[in-house]
Amino acid sequence: MQLAGAKALITGGSSGIGRGIAAALVAQGSDVVITGRNRQALEATASDLGVGWTQADVGVEAEAVRTVAEFVERHGRIDILVNNAGFGRFAPLVEMELRDLEAVYRTNVFGAFLMAREAARQFVRQQSGNLINISSTSGLKGGSGSTAYSSSKFALRGMTECWRDELRRHNVRVMLVNPSEVMTEFAANAGFEQQRSDKKLRAREIADAVVGALQIDSRGFIPEFAVFATNPF
Repeated sequence: MQLAGAKALITGGSSGIGRGIAAALVAQGSDVVITGRNRQALEATASDLGVGWTQADVGVEAEAVRTVAEFVERHGRIDILVNNAGFGRFAPLVEMELRDLEAVYRTNVFGAFLMAREAARQFVRQQSGNLINISSTSGLKGGSGSTAYSSSKFALRGMTECWRDELRRHNVRVMLVNPSEVMTEFAANAGFEQQRSDKKLRAREIADAVVGALQIDSRGFIPEFAVFATNPF
């Protein structure tokens, strides 16, 4: 597809992978709006990148509905939704609190569902669109202490497969991206220290991969792909 002039909505767009994708799409000439819960971070990123912003919690149904409705009203259509909003809580099974599991699912699973549903309704009306879900290699293989985060990404992968099957007949491309470890604020927000390395992935590599996938002619698409660091050690 041609990204110049494309109308793109990116959740969790004020930092990390979301910000990287927003910057990459702006460089391609797309009209971008980012969402998030932190107004100050949104305003700063929007000013830096020259994008629009909407403060919203994707896990709250009314806010997800409002976000997509306002976007379509402002731009007349939606060509790209990037479901990037997400976070992790990590603990052994015997120490995991239900409230932490519920919080992760509220954003990573229910929020992705709500945003996808609202965008899909517009995609079907348009008979075109691109839905990109940012998952994780943790959604391919679980690990110790990752009950909440990993299972939420397994759920996202399952939903993506369902949506892909439903929406292809409406000329909608549904793609799943599985980044491995990326140098972002994710670890700090989850409460653990990430070992820094110039060899590890940056948000830029994920953004470049997303742009490349979108630029494929709309008659074809990449259903799912992972991005790994060549040599992170």
